Amino acid sequence: MERRAGPAPAARPVALAAFAVRRLGAAALTIFLVVTITFGLAHLAPGEPMLADAERLHADPARVSRVRTEFGLDRPLAAQYAMYVGNALRGNLGESFTMRRPVTAVLMERLPRTALLAGASLLVAFVLGIALAAVQASRAGSWEDGALSAVTLVFYSTPTFWLGLVLLVVFGQWLGWLPVGGMTTAVEHARMSAMGRMMDVGRHLVLPAITLALVQTAEIARYQRGALVDALGSEFVRAARARGLSAWAVLVRHALRSALAPLVTLAGMSVPALLAGSVLVESVFGWPGMGRLTYDAIVTRDYNLILAAGLVSGALVALGSLAADIAAHALDPRTTQ
Repeated sequence: MERRAGPAPAARPVALAAFAVRRLGAAALTIFLVVTITFGLAHLAPGEPMLADAERLHADPARVSRVRTEFGLDRPLAAQYAMYVGNALRGNLGESFTMRRPVTAVLMERLPRTALLAGASLLVAFVLGIALAAVQASRAGSWEDGALSAVTLVFYSTPTFWLGLVLLVVFGQWLGWLPVGGMTTAVEHARMSAMGRMMDVGRHLVLPAITLALVQTAEIARYQRGALVDALGSEFVRAARARGLSAWAVLVRHALRSALAPLVTLAGMSVPALLAGSVLVESVFGWPGMGRLTYDAIVTRDYNLILAAGLVSGALVALGSLAADIAAHALDPRTTQ
């Protein structure tokens, strides 16, 4: 079968740029749809702004009406939607009903905390996942491979919030090795040195980051094992073995290098899982990030915060997928056709 030729070297930047523009348009459409769906679900769900479910029965109707008028919630839904989209395009995401602060300021405060949690968990997940996959692929078909596959399947199937609760109880309460919640130690954090504050945040980061990382590690290990097994059976790997290279050198220098390209796509696909998991993990551990903010906003019907969280999440997912697609197609120019 004749192999399809890729674009000429001089045409590759143009082809890649055209591909990026198409993907950027798809990303913009995705963000628009996420915002539209989030707006509809938030406003059509039962409940009143600034009130949790337990407060609805005792709320003062006059106060509820005053809040609705103040934030324009007494207007038709289409008018509210048009006003929100127009303001969002100008960079104005409105004011939080509950915090009485600009939503943009709240997001700028919370987003770096979630980025720290997601970044740490993703780093741990990829290091452990690739290491496990390398061990499994080098012993494919053995009892060690089967045992590790069973372990990764268990973690991959475990609900994130349940895993977080188990780690919290075991390492936070029973053993007392790590803090059980929050991002810093109350009162004492402000009195610490710069290094002490970093270590304090690091200790609080361990449990939530490990909780997110374990699920992602299992997915990466199972995905990468298959890629490595395929690479170990390829012709160039057999040629490397014929040259007398050791099994470890063949695995690391040849098979692993060729099997890493699919991980670019997997990294982009991990963004939605990390964002979804952060809502549960941040709620379990009291980590003050975007996930906890989204949960509190949904409970109190803070529409502007809910919409902003949907906008940011949609943008991160779309941009993560966009970056992964562009990187994958840059590695294989034939796919930019």
